[in-house]
Amino acid sequence: MTDRRHLNNRRTFLQGLSGAGALSFLGGTGILSAMGNAPAHAAEVSGYKALVCLFMHGGQDCNDTVLPFDQASYDGYAQLRSGLLANYASNQGGSNRTRERLLALNPANSADFGNRQFALPDDLTPIKTLFDTGNAAILGNVGPLIQPMSRAEYQSGAIPRPKQLYSHNDQQSTWKSNSPEGEIIGWGGKFADTVVASGANQEDMFTAITLDGNTVFLSGDTVQQYALNTNGPQQVNGLKNRGSALLGTGRSSERAKRLLEDHYRNLAQTNTNLFKRDMSAINNRAFTLNETYSTALENAPVLQTQFQNNSISRQLRSVANTINIRSALGVGRQVFFVGMGGFDTHDNQAINLPNLQRIYADAIATFYQASVEMGAENEVTLFTASDFGRALRENGNGTDHGWGGHQFIVGGAVNGNRIYGDIPPYATGHDQDAGNGRWIPQTSVEQYAATLGRWFGLTDGELASALPNLANFTRKDLGFMTGGVV
Repeated sequence: MTDRRHLNNRRTFLQGLSGAGALSFLGGTGILSAMGNAPAHAAEVSGYKALVCLFMHGGQDCNDTVLPFDQASYDGYAQLRSGLLANYASNQGGSNRTRERLLALNPANSADFGNRQFALPDDLTPIKTLFDTGNAAILGNVGPLIQPMSRAEYQSGAIPRPKQLYSHNDQQSTWKSNSPEGEIIGWGGKFADTVVASGANQEDMFTAITLDGNTVFLSGDTVQQYALNTNGPQQVNGLKNRGSALLGTGRSSERAKRLLEDHYRNLAQTNTNLFKRDMSAINNRAFTLNETYSTALENAPVLQTQFQNNSISRQLRSVANTINIRSALGVGRQVFFVGMGGFDTHDNQAINLPNLQRIYADAIATFYQASVEMGAENEVTLFTASDFGRALRENGNGTDHGWGGHQFIVGGAVNGNRIYGDIPPYATGHDQDAGNGRWIPQTSVEQYAATLGRWFGLTDGELASALPNLANFTRKDLGFMTGGVV
């Protein structure tokens, strides 16, 4: 009988290889889903649905994204950020953060905020259009929490707070996995585990797909993430154009390439060593998956939607192309991860942040347009996330690390034209202020995830298993998805 310890070590080793991207040319593939018995699940997986996480690395300034529009709030904001607003005023063309140039929001639930009004900068015009048409919503002051927390409880340490607050790497990991850096399983991966166990997909490797390198967000207990680049599946260097040129041309070249691929697949060897056999199986399966994906893409109608020529647009174009071949891949549920950096705006915020906002706003709107072209706008939901918001008090030329922040949810299934959660007062010293205008979240990442997960088809029990702190919060569904509680 095989020693169970050896099996566990083997599984851990292989999962580490896949998770660390050591086999990145294989798309992060693995055979771990075949090892062990998956628990019984009952997720509702009819039809097709996709979740797309757009992660803004560095911590987007939520207070320079959703701005105050009523005069009293704007005046208080302008006083706290006089230096930053002066920097905006020195930009070519003048400041687009003056109250007169802001895009006022008129949410359907404006009465929830009394006399307070909010706006977006004109850099986010495409998202404002989606919001106005009911295809986008805003979730205010969301962030990592273990349980609800007040300012007094934060200051006294009376209840536990997330570990390593204000740390980039740790808060990125906490957003993605509910734990600081070092965690190996993310809630996107847990969602993928559940829908695969419920029979959503013919091929589990096309369930969790990353366009931004290996990410803990998509790592599951059984499902492994499949890595794409913006041109499709990642390839073996030796078989790319440069390597192929070294093999010559004609029949001999084709035979040489087949032999080289056989070498990578390791088909010519019979291994008695379990690790070598597993590695061979991983290599072979990766080639097969890449061939399946490439063939489906080649045979699919070309999307006519024109994406912009920048990194996040190219990533979202690849997501759209993958959704476009969902039938050929035999998938009913998919989770995607895309990312962009540059949001750590301690300096030069008035120059850098508007450009980033224009880029992602255009990319999101174009992606939504592509989903409409595919007839999948009600089946695809994009949501944003970031390390943290940033402090309301400026540092003169930018802003410093915060905690809670505001996020966008976009798609035809979104109960849009609404602001969910809360937008803290644009002042300091109130009960949502941990100090310096760093907002204590009033909504947890797990409530955010649970609302998305319920739409995705997970049951209450499956959500509780994937999101261990969810039980600490009274409201499990925030209502921003069709079928939720508004």
